[in-house]
Amino acid sequence: MTTHANTARPGTILIVDDEFSVRDSLAHWLRKDGHDVAIAENAHDAMRALQERRFDVALLDIKMPGMDGLALQEHIRRLDAQTAVIMITAFASVDTAVRALKQGAFDYVTKPIDPDEISHLVLRALEARRLREENLLLRETIVGLSGGETIVGDSPPMRKVMELVEQVAATDATVLLRGESGTGKELIARAIHARSNRRYFPLVPVNCGGLLESLLESELFGYEKGAFTGAVARRKGKIELADSGTLFLDEVGAIHAKMQVDLLRVLETKELVRIGGTRSVKVDFRVIVATNEDLERAVAEGRFREDFYYRIHVFTIDLPPLRARRSDIPALARHFIARFAAQMHKRPVEMAPDAIERLMQHDWPGNVRELSNAIERAMVVGRGPVLRADDLPLGAAARGDTGAGDSLAEIERRHIAAVLERTGGNITRTAEILQVDRVTVYNKIKKYGLRAK
Repeated sequence: MTTHANTARPGTILIVDDEFSVRDSLAHWLRKDGHDVAIAENAHDAMRALQERRFDVALLDIKMPGMDGLALQEHIRRLDAQTAVIMITAFASVDTAVRALKQGAFDYVTKPIDPDEISHLVLRALEARRLREENLLLRETIVGLSGGETIVGDSPPMRKVMELVEQVAATDATVLLRGESGTGKELIARAIHARSNRRYFPLVPVNCGGLLESLLESELFGYEKGAFTGAVARRKGKIELADSGTLFLDEVGAIHAKMQVDLLRVLETKELVRIGGTRSVKVDFRVIVATNEDLERAVAEGRFREDFYYRIHVFTIDLPPLRARRSDIPALARHFIARFAAQMHKRPVEMAPDAIERLMQHDWPGNVRELSNAIERAMVVGRGPVLRADDLPLGAAARGDTGAGDSLAEIERRHIAAVLERTGGNITRTAEILQVDRVTVYNKIKKYGLRAK
């Protein structure tokens, strides 16, 4: 038998056949090719093996006692659609082969099986699977990159940030992004990833401060079927999904001590065990973390582990607050005007000198996020082709605070309700006054529970 182990990456193979001689021969041939092979003599044993691990290729006998190969093929498709299925049959039935192929089988072979034929067929199936996975990853990455925001700013502090981004992007060094809330840490993380050698694989963000301790653990590490109530199927965690790409841990200062220990182990070994599992899973990923906390102080106070801090404190980029880069404010405002105009189906507006002056004088405690909210609100309440200072009552409303009932959503709701009342609930006339299309008005009415004709 010709050995092909050096022509393609070995894979994990599951052989399911009720004949011992067939199972034994196939396993022997494929192991000589360097593949990791598991065997099962019936569908029941195969399903148990499929729950325990992932297989690249499954070789299934069509005729078996109990559940046949076609039914098992459908089960595999539901469990992992990327597993390539090759059907084995002693009956060279065209109808059976066509049915298997229609169900998504990669190919089929007939007994007696030729060793070279099955070896070539398995290698083709592995290559097809690899290409499918790369295509999916590439499409996800393209979607992520095309949907990302542009980094706007040419001030000295931002030029320094971008110099550091260019410097570290080509490496695999762990990056710590520090800065106040709203300074654009995730945007910088995406810029690093987009310029790295991992850019064709996913960037997987995790908001560590937005999840409870137990939820964060399952979100990061994934879990096996039956690991806890509600775990009806195996699920990969965010770390595993970031394989070959970048894992972005936002609000890393919120991670509790036990999770810091578990993450430290994964960062050091590049291996993890899913919740409820026993098998280690190898992962290859780059880490970018972000925080608005003083981690050195947290370490001194015992709220953050020193060993974990030094593991993530490799290359640091400090993001400047907006008040430290005021020269970027006009360009940022124009950027947000263009973006929200497109979202609202309105024409972009110009900024009056008094509006620019008000933007420049504000301290922006909420940073770029606050500026974005302020421009969005001004685009909703402003009228005419020019945005004026009166359209920018900066403060709680611009930051989106909800305590006083002046959040952006509440202001928008009241404004749309007022226009609807003025037009007697006429959708067309309301859309004209708001300078948006009718669909947008319908969606807003539904969102806020308003009334129309």
